[in-house]
Amino acid sequence: MKAKILLVEDNENNRYLTKFLLEREGLRVDTAQNGFQAIEKAHAEKPDLIIMDIQMPEMDGYETARRLKNDPELSQIPVVGVSSYAMPGDRDKAIRAGFAGYIEKPVNPETFGREIMSFLNNRRETS
Repeated sequence: MKAKILLVEDNENNRYLTKFLLEREGLRVDTAQNGFQAIEKAHAEKPDLIIMDIQMPEMDGYETARRLKNDPELSQIPVVGVSSYAMPGDRDKAIRAGFAGYIEKPVNPETFGREIMSFLNNRRETS
């Protein structure tokens, strides 16, 4: 059975490219444009993994990740942060906020799918 991914990205071009790369790996991808939609869709779909932009309007990825991790129904879903604002300490900040991992933008089309598959495989091994 194909893994379900929830991709949370406010930029339409980034959303299109990332979804394409994930589907190329054989994954089923649903999308959300902001943190509020992400929480709603996570409840409805129960994805295997959430990939989320950190810099979003309305509710940023850090706050969205905290809310997901504080929700008993969603807390076991790994969340991978993706950001173009890669500053020293950002990776640690993301992990403290509840992210299972952190990938810098622009994503590398050659390696992105493998990176995401490794998060899915780690989840299966620890489940």
